[in-house]
Amino acid sequence: MTGQSETLSKARLRVWLKLLKASNGIEAEIRRRLRDGHNTTLPRFDVMSALARFPDGLKMSDLSTFLRVSNGNVTGIVDKLTEEGLAQRVAVPGDKRAQVARLTQKGEAEFENLASRHESWINSLLDGLTNEDLETLSDKLERVLAQSTEQERADA
Repeated sequence: MTGQSETLSKARLRVWLKLLKASNGIEAEIRRRLRDGHNTTLPRFDVMSALARFPDGLKMSDLSTFLRVSNGNVTGIVDKLTEEGLAQRVAVPGDKRAQVARLTQKGEAEFENLASRHESWINSLLDGLTNEDLETLSDKLERVLAQSTEQERADA
């Protein structure tokens, strides 16, 4: 590496570490607030969020793919949500093994409350950023995500 490319490489590494620290810190705070204030977990919130996006429901396998977690993790969370009346499973006609999970009305109401709180928490945690800061950061992260996606495709 030349001196300039090494300097750029180190700068990229520092930015990555700052992104990771910021992301981990925000995630830890969201986990704490969900646990302490709402007796729930981030994975559970994520499952409810995914189901809220698909009111007709998602097959369990599609739900796990959407969330990028194992079927076992999703199954346990959906089981618990079902026990609490927040979700339901419906058999898929013509496929005895497949089930669709969806939120119940009670689950939708619970998620709307959690989602509103979540948005408020994120708003307060990022309060120091101006609209211009947010637009710039978002644009730069979009570039990073696009490059990452291109790299994943090239590696596949």
